[in-house]
Amino acid sequence: MRERNSATSIASIQRLSCRWVNRMVCLLWAVMVIGLAGCTGDTSILDPAGPAARDVRLIWWVMLGFATIVLIGVTVLWLYAFKPRNVERTPAQERRIARRWIIGGGIMLPVASITALLLFGVPAGQRMLTLPMSEPPEVIEVIGHQWWWEVRYPGAEGGEVVTANQLVMPAGEPVDFHVSGADVIHAFWVPRLGGKIDMLPGRVNKIRLEADEPAVFGAQCAELCGVGHAHMRLHVEAVPRSEFEAWLTARQATSLRELALSDDAYDGARDAFMTHCASCHQVAGISQRGVGPTLSDVGGRAMLGAGVIAMEEGAVSHWLQHHQTLKPGNRMPAHNGIETDTLDALGAWLEALTP
Repeated sequence: MRERNSATSIASIQRLSCRWVNRMVCLLWAVMVIGLAGCTGDTSILDPAGPAARDVRLIWWVMLGFATIVLIGVTVLWLYAFKPRNVERTPAQERRIARRWIIGGGIMLPVASITALLLFGVPAGQRMLTLPMSEPPEVIEVIGHQWWWEVRYPGAEGGEVVTANQLVMPAGEPVDFHVSGADVIHAFWVPRLGGKIDMLPGRVNKIRLEADEPAVFGAQCAELCGVGHAHMRLHVEAVPRSEFEAWLTARQATSLRELALSDDAYDGARDAFMTHCASCHQVAGISQRGVGPTLSDVGGRAMLGAGVIAMEEGAVSHWLQHHQTLKPGNRMPAHNGIETDTLDALGAWLEALTP
């Protein structure tokens, strides 16, 4: 009777285990189907657009394949453990089996896994180091703020070029990015170009990336940095070297100063800017650099608010009136005390700042 009850209990456990496995398999398939939706787009690591990103993708596939093999092996062994059998072992045999599992599963398997990961990962990481080259690459400085991006081009002819929330780089050649944080820890990550690197206050980290050909990429702060973290995207565009040089030339301080002062029809808007905005934002020829993003070329950007809304006619005015709703927690004060007509005029002038 006891043997019959024991067999019945084992059979019940097996049935429950099979049901659980079936449910887990169905859940795994559902997760995989949903996850496939993230395999494309401007922030997909599975759609690389540069040599560093291809290295990252290779490592990802190797890790996924190895993890899948381990998962299948562990599942098979787990099911095997429920198989009914009458085997009597001596204590010495039990100890020998236990040692095999400890040595094989607890030592050899982790060592093999880590070694394989290092063999793939170390060369990939080394290729993203800013090692000396016969011809020094372009240097672009990126500074993370809560919650926007400051981008500087120290090597531009005619003087340093500074912009915000957009990054233009030459295509088909390596570019060295020098990154840091202005307040808290951020992370610079252009998934289609390569791995991420932390942006630390008081420290400059460096990474070398390259875009194979002209294209537009999405970038995202990859380190939780506060309430506005999710709304901290960076518009990245790779262009041919000639277009890159022209883009820099158009954003020289002299050109931007002439742009800001070129049209007398915007006198009222400029006065409003000096009254309400100049203490935080720079416009070349009108105000100096402050704590907020420079606006000298804001009309030529693709997005506003670090990726919150697209730049189009009326977008700046809409942002000025609703920025705390569009991006809660951002550090620009509400403009409830400023008349709508003034904000509209200010927005129209800022949109005209297109180099």
